[in-house]
Amino acid sequence: MNKRFVVIGASAAGVNAVKKLRQLNPDGDITLISEDEAIYSRCILYHHLKGIRDLESMNFAGSDFQERMRLNWIKGVRAAGVRPEDKVVLLSDGREVPYDELCIATGSHTNFPPIPGLREGKNIIGFRNFSDVLWIEERIRDVQSIFVVGAGLVGIDVIAGLIPYKKKIYVADMGPYMLPIQLDAYSAGVYQDKFAAEGVTQFYQMGAREFVLDDEGNCFKVILQDGTEIPVQMVINCAGVRSNVEFLEGSGIECDRFGLVFDEEGRTNVPNVYGAGDVSGRNPIWPVAVKEGMVAAYNMSGIKRDMNDFFASKSTMNFLGLATMSLGNANKYDETYTEEILIDEKKGVYKKIVHKDGKITGAILQGDLAYCGILLQLIRNKIDVSKVKKSLFDIDYSDFFRLRDNFEFTYEGEN
Repeated sequence: MNKRFVVIGASAAGVNAVKKLRQLNPDGDITLISEDEAIYSRCILYHHLKGIRDLESMNFAGSDFQERMRLNWIKGVRAAGVRPEDKVVLLSDGREVPYDELCIATGSHTNFPPIPGLREGKNIIGFRNFSDVLWIEERIRDVQSIFVVGAGLVGIDVIAGLIPYKKKIYVADMGPYMLPIQLDAYSAGVYQDKFAAEGVTQFYQMGAREFVLDDEGNCFKVILQDGTEIPVQMVINCAGVRSNVEFLEGSGIECDRFGLVFDEEGRTNVPNVYGAGDVSGRNPIWPVAVKEGMVAAYNMSGIKRDMNDFFASKSTMNFLGLATMSLGNANKYDETYTEEILIDEKKGVYKKIVHKDGKITGAILQGDLAYCGILLQLIRNKIDVSKVKKSLFDIDYSDFFRLRDNFEFTYEGEN
């Protein structure tokens, strides 16, 4: 009898788990369970807000995904529980779905911190699902001022999508600058200046103290921690996410304060149950979710694979015409690390590489991503950059043209 594979969640991790499962199990029985009716990239939800993409063009799996994968897709239904002892997933509509191998890729939802008024305001919304985008689009023409909570990737995505509407936009974040996980003070400052030029008022190292509601339950004023009062007509909360693991309560499947616990092979503490993606609460970025979904699928299929990519924390962004890539940890390190920096203000280019003991630990490229290929060669080929005789930023592909016997590239300066 063919194995029954069940995947919960139709975003990056779940979709890529399904694709790999079908590749590895041509005759397998694969069921996808999702609350969403459609597949779409959450990374580019703001493209719909800007009016440059529709729902179909945000589908990263293809419109024929279900047919191509020969998939039993249960849409518009939540997973309500798991009974591992019976190998059954319980659905919100009362149905039960049996499995031999299960992948939990339920992702996350917007976090609403316990700030007075934030959870209660009728004109306050998160930005995580397509329904959030539709909610904003239905109301935005009737508002003049919008307050965005959080200046991480999601918050800045939202602001980039809002700018064409010519509204008064405010953003506040507890971090020292915009995108504090991905960027450093210099590269963030370049973006901050660009957003300020578009009329975005920004507050850093500053959170909201209260969202003041009127008699109808709508927020009309935000009071910041320093007492600053901001008149608003809409609030978009981008203050992080929380893993969708509530349905696992009582199942015996281990979760901690972050989310679902699984190892580098995607295995949870329960046999035949795997995890992938944002549901872990640890690496909420697209490339990690994709790889975790694939790794889980391999192991569900009996083929051992694990997460061994040091640079899992890779982020690329392009706001207001300025492209940036961030690799690893490029903004928090001590004096035992060495940093190499190149700045060309006329061309709007900023490059930074951080390394320790010859190993690159982080990098930022802004304004010119052409060096990305060289940088990845240095990382992929494990080049000891302490032995590189020229500036790291002067290396080009000709430095990798010498081949070893096994056809691996090597840097010409190596012994």
